Amino acid sequence: MLVDDYINGIVEEFEKALTHLKEEFVKLQVGRANPTMVEDIQVDAYGTVQPLKGLANITVPDPKSLVIQPWDKGVLSPIEKAIQTSELNLNPINDGVVIRINMPPMTEERRKELTKVVSKLAEEAKVTLRHHRQETLSKMRDLEKGKDISEDELRGGEKKLQDKVDDYNMKIDEMMKSKEKDVMTV
Repeated sequence: MLVDDYINGIVEEFEKALTHLKEEFVKLQVGRANPTMVEDIQVDAYGTVQPLKGLANITVPDPKSLVIQPWDKGVLSPIEKAIQTSELNLNPINDGVVIRINMPPMTEERRKELTKVVSKLAEEAKVTLRHHRQETLSKMRDLEKGKDISEDELRGGEKKLQDKVDDYNMKIDEMMKSKEKDVMTV
């Protein structure tokens, strides 16, 4: 029973890793405007650093542009600076009232670069799975050493755990292939 508890616990961690990967994939610029691309950019305003979504309303007037309307016009410049210094390679236009961002068209080179980022994010998710697997294996082995479970229960638990890891690795691979296809579609 203890082994099953550990495996159920690790499934929750695996789901969190998948959710995080989905969120990271959404942030990737694939030629279409999406508020999640910029909402977590850290802006230095009011003497503290905070996410953009806490300072402004972000809208998508059309598929190729974003409009960022701060609740206080005094933070227009810090928001503009934060967007320029982010790794998104976006060029914000500050008109004194709102900040407009036009999505640059995706070049073949940029698409290939993004597929590398997609692969890197997927690999990071797999590393997270491996890390959680190692932690769980260690806990299960400690149970076996403490005679709380038998060696057979440990072996069965290791197999169940590896099966879960394999399932989630397949899910990550499917997500990665889908996102790479999305990125490479003109």
